[in-house]
Amino acid sequence: MIHLTPTHTVRSGSNLAFAEGRAEFQRNGCLKLSGLVDPTLLRQLQSALDRSEFYERAHEGIGVELCAAPGALTSALEFMLNDPILFGLIADLTGCSAIGCFEGRVYRLSPATGHHDSWHDDVGEDRLVAMSINLGREPFEGGLLQIRRADSPVIVRAVANPTPGDAVIFQIDPAYRHRVGPLTGAVPRTACAGWFRSSPDFQTLLQDKLSLAGQNASDRA
Repeated sequence: MIHLTPTHTVRSGSNLAFAEGRAEFQRNGCLKLSGLVDPTLLRQLQSALDRSEFYERAHEGIGVELCAAPGALTSALEFMLNDPILFGLIADLTGCSAIGCFEGRVYRLSPATGHHDSWHDDVGEDRLVAMSINLGREPFEGGLLQIRRADSPVIVRAVANPTPGDAVIFQIDPAYRHRVGPLTGAVPRTACAGWFRSSPDFQTLLQDKLSLAGQNASDRA
């Protein structure tokens, strides 16, 4: 339904298919976007991924992962995903309010390393819809996106996303919790994950990041 190419965002498929996707999101609170990333673009991103440095990052009370340091890959994704055309298509599919920016990170969960993700809700910071894009070179096993109600341990949705270039979008709702389940094979799970936010707009987001980077540089001087 949506494809990201090296030059622009494209809506594909029939109006009926798009309407069915919208209905599925409204019904389930999540939707698989198969082939979101064009194969040529995916190869370019994976090449940048191979050159990226990762550091271990702990999210207090949530989990531990490897996170890609800022560089060519993260910059390319930031500009690619902050596309007004993409914003309009996501808003149309999900019924969310107007999107101001996308903010995310590239992370990796490796099997048998202690990397994990615990139940959380992502509510706050004007987040509307979450998205995870599989950037790996090989399909991984396990690592399902699991969703449950906040007041029940019963998992109501479990979405597999093992295919490189595919994505999953899901709603941010205080009534629900989500996590990435355990990996069961030997292949790590590498993804770009983040949120479509109502505010700030992308220009303001960039300005805030530049100001923070400048402040950090001054603190190290």
